[in-house]
Amino acid sequence: MRLCVVTVLLMLLTSVSCAQDDGWENMFNGKNLLGWHVNESPESVKVEDGCLVVHGKRAHAFYVGPNGLTDLKNFHFKSKVMTMPGANSGIYFHTRFQDTGWPAKGYECQVNNTQKDKKKTGGLYDVQDNFEAPVQDEVWFDYEVIVKGKQIVVKINGKTISDYTEPEGLNRPERQLSSGTFALQCHDPGSKVLYKGLMFKRLDD
Repeated sequence: MRLCVVTVLLMLLTSVSCAQDDGWENMFNGKNLLGWHVNESPESVKVEDGCLVVHGKRAHAFYVGPNGLTDLKNFHFKSKVMTMPGANSGIYFHTRFQDTGWPAKGYECQVNNTQKDKKKTGGLYDVQDNFEAPVQDEVWFDYEVIVKGKQIVVKINGKTISDYTEPEGLNRPERQLSSGTFALQCHDPGSKVLYKGLMFKRLDD
């Protein structure tokens, strides 16, 4: 009996060790906005029932990380997302903090299933748009973004929605791959989106 207990404990310890050593970094603790910096309308970004909720006047929650210096080039990002009816949001990457306005740097991955904007969830906004919502409102779905070299892949529930490779000679300095952090968008007072399970893994350059 004692041997069985020891074996189980060793298996559990091994499991925990693997979970810590697999390279994934949690971005949200489910309790507060530690590691996040919200710009023009801080009241639009809240923590409710373990979720990061964007709902209210325009605002963007920038991930700054534990030391305030998060800067990524190649990565694999994951989050669980739920949109409410009429919601419009976005997940930015390779961006940087700014006090007001829509982020001027980086790419935006669209989050919109039923709002009037024809550009729907999983598209790269104004770059490789998706015009058919892959999921429904009020249902949790998996959102993944993978950036490696010049390639960007966006997956919803494991299905690739966007697969874009930047062309050679692209001259769009603020809107092309470089490095930076993530930001979650609060689009307008009529929009409500919930995020949880936010994490990323750095990939080799």
